[in-house]
Formats: sequence, structure tokens, C-alpha cells
Amino acid sequence: MKLNYFEDPSQFYNRVYNYLMREEARHCLLLGIAQTLIDDPQMYDSNVYLASVEAGEDVVAVAVMTEPYKLVISCQDLAAIEVIAENLHAQKIQLPGVSGQIEETLAFAKTWQNLSGQKYQLAMEMQIHQLQAVKPIVRAKGFLRNATDEDRTLLLQWVQEFLIEVFGKDMENTPRFVDSHLKKNTIYIWQDEIPVSFVCASGSTPNGKRFGPVYTPSEYRQKGYATSSVADVSQKYLDMGCQFCFLFTDLANPTSNYIYRKIGYQPVTDCCEYNFLMQSTVNDAS
Repeated sequence: MKLNYFEDPSQFYNRVYNYLMREEARHCLLLGIAQTLIDDPQMYDSNVYLASVEAGEDVVAVAVMTEPYKLVISCQDLAAIEVIAENLHAQKIQLPGVSGQIEETLAFAKTWQNLSGQKYQLAMEMQIHQLQAVKPIVRAKGFLRNATDEDRTLLLQWVQEFLIEVFGKDMENTPRFVDSHLKKNTIYIWQDEIPVSFVCASGSTPNGKRFGPVYTPSEYRQKGYATSSVADVSQKYLDMGCQFCFLFTDLANPTSNYIYRKIGYQPVTDCCEYNFLMQSTVNDAS
């Protein structure tokens, strides 16, 4: 097996396209990141890891990392896991964690622990969903609108709250994330006299759009705002020509899984994330 490292996102995308498109829904995150690196490189820091593993002429694994996010992997041959891990370790790249399908992600976490000494810890179990048609729902009061620059301060607060609630911490690039979505008109607010919820239209695939994050502050929950927001934004992108809509759900949150299925989202596959603990954290905990 041979690992190919890419500095040019377009070259990377062209090389791994056929592999990723065999299962577009499963690879919606990888496809979206690659497309964003081409269309909006300022969205991410300059330190980007793009690699494929090939057996003969065939791509058998793909790995992407955009700081400060986790490594995202996909492989059809678990032997490729060791090739990727050894390449990252040789380059002394620090990994905050890894995300992907359950079997390959766990295999990578174990391999990385053996190479680096960093212990791994399950962070989240998720499910990828796909929608082709929006089902009729009971709509919440209010309406969906594009966010504007006047909403920036509120959105910064909400994204920070979402990250802390879901991941336990904010990220340094939150302002960049919000500003990029405002510039592209891809962040939407549900307005019920006042703003009560938001949803982002994130990565694009050749035939679809991935949504997330979706967030409603605790004081506005259980009123159907998130359900209506996702239903309306999904229909919006279907009307714009998308064949599919995608989103990730946290399997530990049965409410979100229920409301998205009510809209018409169907589960495609399970995936997970692992955190890698820094050595000082491991020592402190021992």
C-alpha cells in the first residue's frame, strides 16, 4: 500500500472523488470539507492534512484533518489504518481525535495509542441521516429567515453554547465559522417575534447538502422550532436542485433523532468520534 499526501485540495478531491462517491451519504462530511477547501479556503487554518492510501490503482482509504478539528477517515481495508497512522506520527502531527465509521475509527484509535502513547476516549456516537423528501409536519410559530450581520453577536453566543453543550468546549475559530456562513448566506434563524433557533447549511456534496449545527437555546426548546427550521431549510435546498440532504445526530439524544425522522430523514450508518488525551492529561488523571 502507498500513501499519497496532497497540498492542493483540487488534486486531492479529483483523486478521491470516485472512492467517496460510491457512498455519498456516508462520505458527506469528507466531500463537504474537500469542497470547502477549494471554494472557501479561509474557512480553515493553513495546516491541512489530505491523504489517500492506494493499493495498485485503487484508492482504499482517505484521511483529512483541518485544525482544530479531528482527523476524519474512511477506509475499505483496515490495513490502510496503520499506513495513515504511521505517516501522521512520522510528521509529528498532533491529533485531537479521530472520526469515522465505528470499526475503522476504533482501529485507528488503538493504532495511534500504540504509536504515540496517547490514550483514546470515546467522545460521541453518531448516526448519519439522509433525506430525499420533506414530510408534512405541524409547523411552529414563526418563520425561517437568513441571518444577517446584525445577528452576529447572538450567533457567536449560540455557537459557543452549542459547542460547550455538545463537545465540552468552545473553539478558537468560532468567529471565523460564523463570519464565513454570514458571508455565504448559509446560516438561518427561526424567528418567532425574536430569534429562537438557528441552523447552518454546511458542506456540499455533488448531489446534496449537509446541515449542522442545529441549535435552540434551552429556554426555547420543546416548541418545534428546530423541527420547523430543519424542515424548511431542507425543502429550500431540495427546491434549489439538491437530490439529498444530510445531517449527523448524536445517538445519546433521542429527541433529535426522533424529530429528524419525523421530517423525513432516514438513518444511513453509524459513526463515532474518539478524543486523544494529551500526555499531561493522562498523567493528571492517573
